[in-house]
Amino acid sequence: MALRRAASLLLRQRLRTFAPTPAPSKTLNPLLPHPRRHYSPRPPPALRASAAAVAEAAEEAFEAASTTNDLFAAFSRLETLLPPTDKRLALACLKLGQRLESSSSADPSRVLELALRSIGIFEAGPRSSEATDSDAVSLAMALHLAGSASFELTRFHDALAFLSRALRLLSPLLPSKDAAAGDESGEPDVQEGFDVRPVAHAVRLQLANVKTAMGRREEALADMRACVELKESILPPGSRELGVAYRDLSEAHAAVLDFKQALPFCQKALELHESTLGKNSVELAHDRRLLGVIYTGLEQHEQALEQNEMSQKVMKKWGVAGDDLMHAEIDAANIKIALGKFDEAVSVLKEVAKKAEKDSESRALVFIYMAKALAHQEKVGDTKRCLEIACDILEKKELSEPDKVAEAYVEVSSLYEMVNEFDKAISLMKRSLWMLERIPQAQHMEGNVAARIGWLLLLTGKVTEAVPYLEDAAERMKETFGPNHFGVGYVYNNLGAAYMEMDRPQSAAQMFALAKEIMDVSLGPQHSDTIETCQSLANAYNTMGSYSMAMEFQKRVIDSWRNHGASTRDKLKEAIRLYEEIQMKAIAFMSPDDSVIALPETRQHEVDSYSKKVAQQ
Repeated sequence: MALRRAASLLLRQRLRTFAPTPAPSKTLNPLLPHPRRHYSPRPPPALRASAAAVAEAAEEAFEAASTTNDLFAAFSRLETLLPPTDKRLALACLKLGQRLESSSSADPSRVLELALRSIGIFEAGPRSSEATDSDAVSLAMALHLAGSASFELTRFHDALAFLSRALRLLSPLLPSKDAAAGDESGEPDVQEGFDVRPVAHAVRLQLANVKTAMGRREEALADMRACVELKESILPPGSRELGVAYRDLSEAHAAVLDFKQALPFCQKALELHESTLGKNSVELAHDRRLLGVIYTGLEQHEQALEQNEMSQKVMKKWGVAGDDLMHAEIDAANIKIALGKFDEAVSVLKEVAKKAEKDSESRALVFIYMAKALAHQEKVGDTKRCLEIACDILEKKELSEPDKVAEAYVEVSSLYEMVNEFDKAISLMKRSLWMLERIPQAQHMEGNVAARIGWLLLLTGKVTEAVPYLEDAAERMKETFGPNHFGVGYVYNNLGAAYMEMDRPQSAAQMFALAKEIMDVSLGPQHSDTIETCQSLANAYNTMGSYSMAMEFQKRVIDSWRNHGASTRDKLKEAIRLYEEIQMKAIAFMSPDDSVIALPETRQHEVDSYSKKVAQQ
């Protein structure tokens, strides 16, 4: 909306350019001979003045058009009267394209055609000091329109190019942070002229959409944070729209499982909505539901259940029904499962099932989570029956809602895995991946699903088949979540295990080293999974015969388990045993001339002291 208001403002400023009124001229007698060349030239014919007046009238008619049909008719008239490189025609193309884009039945190909035509006219204009800031803004708006249309046509790389260029044009025109923050009166100090911040916000938001669809989630988060900063500078304090922006950013962080970053933004949204709308607003209910999801991700299940119950209470008070309330109730059941309250969860889900429509997505989710509760109770037969019902519903939704169905298949697959139905689990995962590869906006999920397939194949001994899935998953997840995401570390760890099974210890050591480096950053060196990866790296070097490296990493494993205290006594004892085993191998393979190459005496003393402590305990 802000973008359309900006375009309208530009059009009003620039389309209403009055042509000079020509001086009246005498009617020429056609019988008289033409004057000689040394006489003063004759005045312009009356027809030229008429053409300018007609063009001006066409501009006014285009500006005044209220319906799409009127706009098309006025535009067609304007096309015939203005030169093909006239900037007024470029602005008209821009306005018509924006009008079409805002309609529900817009043809993105037609919108893109108008946007490209507008861009071509603007680019053909002057590139010197004659080009004004408003020209740059107009071109940026046309590029944004082209990027939006390309996004709708799933031409993501084209969209990214258009929008990135638009942002480069707008960045120099944005006010400084100090100026945007406002003066003592709280009003933003924007330089005299057109405020480009709403346009920059629209460009940033569309960039986030494009990068999300391309699977570049970390970059998309950076654009969403920039959107929030722009809104903070544009909107007054306490704006409801700003609260929604905080919540959207929190949801984006939660989508990449970054719950620690999601939490403060959700809390900001909740505080803002509570202070401006009261404690019983629907917006606050949505904030609390999201907060429950975040607390679940942080494994703070009691707080999650509390927020969820408060959210449901407000929804029921305002009469909110349908999917929003049912999904909140399903979330509550999922939290109860995490708390081990399986019977309570099943009771909640049975009540939701009574309200859900037959063959609806909500009904499928009910049976999926009911199966989850039953699987934890080891009721295998009931679990399978629930999963079969869910799959029957989901199969009917594959064409209409492929993204949701693909995501649900992943959840169903994990439950089949819980009841040791591995072939069924792998089959559903492959089905999900096949569907996701045909949904351009779901590229961010492909890496996760490929990684899961690789892990299941590895688990069932199909190592050769697992490796391509794991290698593909590593590359996709790096593009989606960044190279230091913990998920990438787990994929590398599984690849290392696969290479060890294939008797390729050198390749395995490379994968374990990459996994450990990522886990050191994302999980911390003292995390149990990081320590296990370090153990795997020591084992790989041991298999290679690189005993000095093996003992170096084995020593780190010992130090890490020792820091965990008595709870990891058995793991510490096993780590010490492996250290001594590697040391004996190293001594056995040394020649007499190499006897000077020995481990530092302190290390053996440390290991001995660990052994004594374990024996004392």
